[in-house]
Formats: sequence, structure tokens, C-alpha cells
Amino acid sequence: MKNTQLQKWGGVAAFYEALAYIIGMVGFIFGVNISEIADPLQKVTALIDNQGLLTSLMLVVYVFFGAWLVVLSLALHERLDGENSALARTATVFGLIWSVLVIASGMIYNVGIETIIAVYATDPSQAVTVWLAISSVFNGLGGGVEVVGGIWVLLLSVAALRNGALPRAFNFFGFIVGGAGMVTIVPALAEIGANIFGLTQIIWFIWLGIALLRRK
Repeated sequence: MKNTQLQKWGGVAAFYEALAYIIGMVGFIFGVNISEIADPLQKVTALIDNQGLLTSLMLVVYVFFGAWLVVLSLALHERLDGENSALARTATVFGLIWSVLVIASGMIYNVGIETIIAVYATDPSQAVTVWLAISSVFNGLGGGVEVVGGIWVLLLSVAALRNGALPRAFNFFGFIVGGAGMVTIVPALAEIGANIFGLTQIIWFIWLGIALLRRK
């Protein structure tokens, strides 16, 4: 017997994830596009000048995203009969790992901005060095590589195909989403893979939210 409330909250979580992606794309492209600044010192200055906006975006797009991802992972664990499916259990583990990485990424980014503000006041060049180290950790955990998220989507797609708990077309679409996430591990393809992963995941999360809110 499936927990109806958990399935509903899972649907809500999926919609939030899609909304977080949209907010992130709008905020980081039209609000403050730090990634387009080439000069390291100018980038640090922009981070400091836009601390409030960046901190808010990181909370919405990373910290809260990761928290809702826990709810969604548990709802999918139940939906895909994780009690009896090793594949579904494995997918759940990767979902929880991804949630931890995403939350950690957001917190490191926000704390990192506070750190460079303190360092910048006395030594701007040292602040640049500190930020380069912080951004490397951020990107390594999940700011630029989407492998863990890609594996999660792929495993869910295979598990759902086996037990028919989610629409077949949705599961096949998941292979495209998951594949894009996996591509981000290749440096030459990381940017295009991340863009495809982000855009397709918006559709994937919305579709998943609808599926979870419907009765099977």
C-alpha cells in the first residue's frame, strides 16, 4: 500500500525542483552572470557587490533544492517498490547522495562569499586566490558536474521501465536527461551537457510531478 501523502509531497517536491531550475537560470543569466566575467579580481568584486542576490539564489537553487530532493527520492523509492527492487534502492541512494552534494555546494558558496569579503578588506589579491580554491570545491561537488544526478535519473528510468510505475515515454525521456548529466564529466562537453541537463530536467521534473500526483 503506497503512502498517498508521501506521493503527493513527492509531486510537490518535483514541481519545486523544476521551479528552482527556472529561478536559477533567470537569476544567474539576467540577475548576475558571474560566469561571464573573465578577470578574477572583477569576478570577486562582483560577488561582493551582489552578495544578497547570490546568497538568495544559492539557497533556492541548491540548499532548498537538495532538501526537497530528499522528499522526492523517498517518494520515488516507494513508487518504484524499493523494498523489493535492488535497482530502485540503488537509485534512492544516488538521489540522497545528490541531495547532500547539492546542499553542501550551496552552503560552501555562500560561506565562501562571506570569507572573501573579510579577506578582500585587507588583501584583494589574496581574496582572488581564496575564491579560486572555494569555486573549485563548489564545482567539484556539484556546481559544474552533474554525473551523480545523471546516474540517479538513469537508474530511476530503468527501474520504472521494469515495474511500470511511471509512464513509458517519461522513462525513455529520462535516458536523454541522464545521458546529458553523464556527459558533463567530459571537460570538452561539460558546458553543453550541463545546459541540456538543466533544460531537460525542467521538463522531466514537471512531468514527474504530474505522474506522482495522479493515482496509478
